[in-house]
Amino acid sequence: MEARLEAVAKPIQVGGQTAELWTYGGLPGPTLRLREGETVRLVFRNRLPEPTNLHFHGLPIPPQVDNPFLEIPPGEEHVYEFTIPRGVAGTYWYHPHVHGKVAAQLFRGLAGATVVEGPLDALPELKAAEEHLLVLKDLEVVSGRVAPHTPMDWMNGKEGSLVLVNGALRPTLRPGKGLLRLRLLNASNARFYRLALEGHTLVQIATDGGFLARPVELQELLLAPAERAEVLVALKGPGEYRLLALSYDRGAMGMMDMGGMMHMMGTGPSRTEPLLTLFVAKPFPRLPLPKTLAALKPLAPTGPVRRLVFSENMMAGEFFINRRKFDPTRVDLRAQRGRVEVWEVENQGDMDHPFHLHTHPFQILARNGRAEPFSAWKDTVNIRAGEVVRLAVAMGFPGKTVFHCHIVEHEDRGMMGVLEVT
Repeated sequence: MEARLEAVAKPIQVGGQTAELWTYGGLPGPTLRLREGETVRLVFRNRLPEPTNLHFHGLPIPPQVDNPFLEIPPGEEHVYEFTIPRGVAGTYWYHPHVHGKVAAQLFRGLAGATVVEGPLDALPELKAAEEHLLVLKDLEVVSGRVAPHTPMDWMNGKEGSLVLVNGALRPTLRPGKGLLRLRLLNASNARFYRLALEGHTLVQIATDGGFLARPVELQELLLAPAERAEVLVALKGPGEYRLLALSYDRGAMGMMDMGGMMHMMGTGPSRTEPLLTLFVAKPFPRLPLPKTLAALKPLAPTGPVRRLVFSENMMAGEFFINRRKFDPTRVDLRAQRGRVEVWEVENQGDMDHPFHLHTHPFQILARNGRAEPFSAWKDTVNIRAGEVVRLAVAMGFPGKTVFHCHIVEHEDRGMMGVLEVT
């Protein structure tokens, strides 16, 4: 597959108004549809007034290609060339990753989805479903421009009042089949989506790193920033059904005046937001769901146990891993290719921190000592305040890459480290 992509400032219609966004041509950017085993050659041009780059979020490709340390100056091009590994069919995405500029560039609109297809997509039950990709992203526009970050935004992570689906505010969807396959991507800086569809069960078939071993029925699904999921929905019958982002308290903080003294206090849960409405005009024949999916083998740890501790200095807007802020010249962890390590990630802060590791997929072994309800390949996992999550990490491609909180303001303010695999 050969393609060209550019980052550019351009006016976009959004939420009933025109705003100048930074985009890859639209909001969201064009979907990269790829296949397992396919070689990709992507020519990327930076037409922004500052350096940028591309991160192919979740794809297990060499860090020399998916290079978070690369900066592409304004007006210059860079060629990304790589091969999609076998067995990674799923929903991924791309966005900028120049340290210190990620939060502003992502919030301004620089995000797009990547869909990798493989043999499992040919299962009859999946082929029969009507597929929709839903990119969830919020935005704040003031006087035709994206609102700049405030000090509180750098503390909490920036959220916007326009909660969009594929760049549209509360769009409608009119299904043509009775079985939907929804690819869900949280491309927001800091907003969490606790998703539920009125009157329906969500049948999860995939997460960040691809297919599950078998479908899992859920009444609701939480997507932290950068997480993806795929669900099947068997429509009940004619009617209108809203996809909702239910109330969720991620521990965001605010300044409160208490008798003339300013104190940090929790802002409480978000409000419920309708995201999209399904208009089902007629009854459809019921279609079967798959009973099994991927042959997902649990990882067997062979390497050392690492401990990572997330912490905060909220008043200073500083964020740490193991009491250190990010330094691109320092290697924080060294690992051996082919080993499976155990990483214990503890959140000693006051708010949720979604942990993301580039290049090397992982499986969640336990959360606060309790096993997860099902195995899955992941690249991002939410860690609530006080939680300890135990991960099995498969060390793949050699080279330097990064791990960080995916509330990208926290990443920009120091909550990131460097991993080198040899």
